[in-house]
Amino acid sequence: MSFGSQDDSDEVMNEINMTPLVDVMLVLLIIFIITVPVMKDSVNVDLPRASNEPELILPETVNLSITADGQYHWNQEAISDEELKNRLRTAGSKAKPPDLHIRGHKDVRYERVAQAMAAAQTAGVRKIGFITDPAQP
Repeated sequence: MSFGSQDDSDEVMNEINMTPLVDVMLVLLIIFIITVPVMKDSVNVDLPRASNEPELILPETVNLSITADGQYHWNQEAISDEELKNRLRTAGSKAKPPDLHIRGHKDVRYERVAQAMAAAQTAGVRKIGFITDPAQP
C-alpha cells in the first residue's frame, strides 16, 4: 500500500520553504509597529547631573621609617614605641585617616615592621603602603 501516486519521485526537496520565515518576519514587523509609538510617549525622568571635576584634595600621608636598629621615625622625627602608638591613635581618630607609608631598612628585623603594622591596625589606620628602594645594578 502506498499513499502517493506511482509517478511521485523519491527525490529530496532542494528549496527552502519561505512561508514560516515570512510569517515570523510579519509578526516581528507588527510588534515593532505597535511598540514604537508606545516608547515615544514614555515617562520623562530627570536624572541628576554629575560633575566630572577631579578631586583636588590629596590624602594626608605619614612616612614611617624604621632604621636598622629598630628605631621609628615619624616624618623624619625619631619617636619611641609609645609615642608611635599615641600618634597612630590620633591619626586613626580623624574623620579621614591618613595613608601610612612604611619604609623599613633592609637589615631591620621584621618583628619591628609587624609591630608598627599591628599598632596602625589597632589605631584605625587602614591604608598602609610599603616604600622600597629600586634595585641597584
